[in-house]
Amino acid sequence: MGCALVIGVGSRSGVGGALCDRFGREGLHVLVAGRTEAKVEDVAQSVREAGGDATAIVGDTTLAQDVMRFFDAAENAGGIPELVVYNAGNNRFSPLVEMTDEFFEKLWRVCCFGGFLVGREAARRMVPNGGGTLIFTGATASIRARPPFTAFASAKAGLRAVAHGMAREFGQKGLHVGHTIIDGVIDGDQVNSRMPQIKERLGTEGMLQPADIADAYWRLHTQPRSAWSLEVDLRPFLEQF
Repeated sequence: MGCALVIGVGSRSGVGGALCDRFGREGLHVLVAGRTEAKVEDVAQSVREAGGDATAIVGDTTLAQDVMRFFDAAENAGGIPELVVYNAGNNRFSPLVEMTDEFFEKLWRVCCFGGFLVGREAARRMVPNGGGTLIFTGATASIRARPPFTAFASAKAGLRAVAHGMAREFGQKGLHVGHTIIDGVIDGDQVNSRMPQIKERLGTEGMLQPADIADAYWRLHTQPRSAWSLEVDLRPFLEQF
């Protein structure tokens, strides 16, 4: 059995939860990594209930020792992962003149620095093992900065640069690096619990469904080596862009 490591998992209804469920259905042992024990345990249980295998692990992706621990847990559970997804993010907003140093840096640490730590550890372990797939979750802000999301856009653009640089450095060594641009509102826990008015305005067809996003990630992972994609953008058909 192969192994998949998904870092940045929240609720079952989010993208991280959908990724874990999808990978588990494909027969991979899924390492469910996130900051909140109750949430990662719930997602791991969801994978197991569907007939898959999963292990929950709690840690902070902005700490190098925790990132190494994620990969150690994956190796102990199923071997060096063949598929790693960096899905951590904390989209917050603030007018620039009111923004604190701490606000800007915290966004950067989660959205960009954590991705660098995971990417470095993935390269160190997966390349000598023959490669695999490493996917970074991006956003509209990865390619376009608009106030009051300037700090978030800066961090996501940095993560995109990490992905592009890694793809060019390690692609010929067998590591398929992908970056997804999630261009739209996700019909997940955040919008349903905190912003129901947005869901009412957009409707189900105006939002990205987490399970469909997970399908796109799996297709990226299973691409033949003769036709690899570096960047894939995903949006609802009703989204204007």
